[in-house]
Amino acid sequence: MSELPRPAGYLASGWNAGIKDSSLDFGVIHSKVPTAAAAVFTRSHFPGHPVVVGREHVADGSLQTIVINSKNANVANGSEGLDLARNMCRWTAASLGISESLVLPSSTGVIGRLPPVDRIQAACQEASQRLVTADFETFNQAMMTTDAFAKRRGYTLSDGSVVLGLAKGAGMIEPNMATMLSYLVSDASMPASDLDRLLRFCVNRSFNRISVDSDTSTSDTVVLMANGAAGAQPLEFSEATAQLLSSQPLEVLLGDPLPLPGVEMDRLERSNPWPDHLNEASLEFFRAVLRCCLFLSREIVRDGEGASRFFEVLVVGAASESMAYKVGRSVINSPLVKTAIHGADPNWGRLIMAIGKVFDEPIHPGQIKIYAGNQLLYAGRESGEEARPDLQSLQAHFREAEIKIKIDLGIGLHFDRFWSSDLTADYVRLNADYTT
Repeated sequence: MSELPRPAGYLASGWNAGIKDSSLDFGVIHSKVPTAAAAVFTRSHFPGHPVVVGREHVADGSLQTIVINSKNANVANGSEGLDLARNMCRWTAASLGISESLVLPSSTGVIGRLPPVDRIQAACQEASQRLVTADFETFNQAMMTTDAFAKRRGYTLSDGSVVLGLAKGAGMIEPNMATMLSYLVSDASMPASDLDRLLRFCVNRSFNRISVDSDTSTSDTVVLMANGAAGAQPLEFSEATAQLLSSQPLEVLLGDPLPLPGVEMDRLERSNPWPDHLNEASLEFFRAVLRCCLFLSREIVRDGEGASRFFEVLVVGAASESMAYKVGRSVINSPLVKTAIHGADPNWGRLIMAIGKVFDEPIHPGQIKIYAGNQLLYAGRESGEEARPDLQSLQAHFREAEIKIKIDLGIGLHFDRFWSSDLTADYVRLNADYTT
């Protein structure tokens, strides 16, 4: 893994606090000054106690420190769990000499088991001693539970500022804002309200478009902090910008010159979708955050528990955004589709089954066309085409590590894109034995 760029003004560390036997299990990221901050959290009715506290602390748009433990998620532990989440902030803040309201706590691991309070307290109290360098790598390792590999990506921008993203997650992944945690830190400058708007936009196009097993974690958290230490001009991401960009495909948002297959690009104002007032520095920052979110979310899918294949589903030709979203979500969450992907079986019957159970949208079966790779796999009677796929090359595509499926609903101009992994016996084994 290449050397990470490091945003100015941050310290980070991860270490073993005795929660796990030997691997890293506790970490802290600390900005030397308070930062503008934004966060999105799980929509579960059983949010973890750190999520409850984190929502409170980020509400004013300011944070300085993130503290995390792994192995125990601190969920459904009653008043003891909530007290521990608050105390993690209080103990860490005392060690660093800051306000506890500037600390965001996170815990990940087994639900319903209280982390060892004495070890958490001792780790929080030694935070100032541990924070010597910007060791984001060990912090990243300390986040991990069933992850097979660390997930991180950083970008250095033209003005010298940096955007760095770290994530963990491999199972219980269907963020709906996995167990999924991600922290993005930057030394750029942006008002908290714009930061919040930008983060929600990027999360919706990335983390909210993945699924490993369709289970939404109680602890999902994505945080974005910007401390301004790079000394560059303040950036912006207005509501008008967000609305204008919401209908654009990823290729346009990322500046990719390649056309999006199956979408009439001339209907998308492709030539200049950007607001006149959005300066180049703000655009570059937006793209860096979006690229981080896309990379990290896809890496979570690739690391899906027991996963052996990664697949993308592009839905085009939908009558509405809602239709495109529901069809894509139904396909990537179908156990029969996921097992067909695992078996390298180009069974279009599984795909039309998953499309057909989107009962509350006016789908026209006769108009549908389904592609796998570059081949037309299925064509409805009213689509005007006939599917004659080459079975040998089709099966070869399904045996690849990454599979691309395109579903053209044939009745509109709306589209969406999703990523998922196959469902394997290893997933069942790993989760059957998770707490034992």
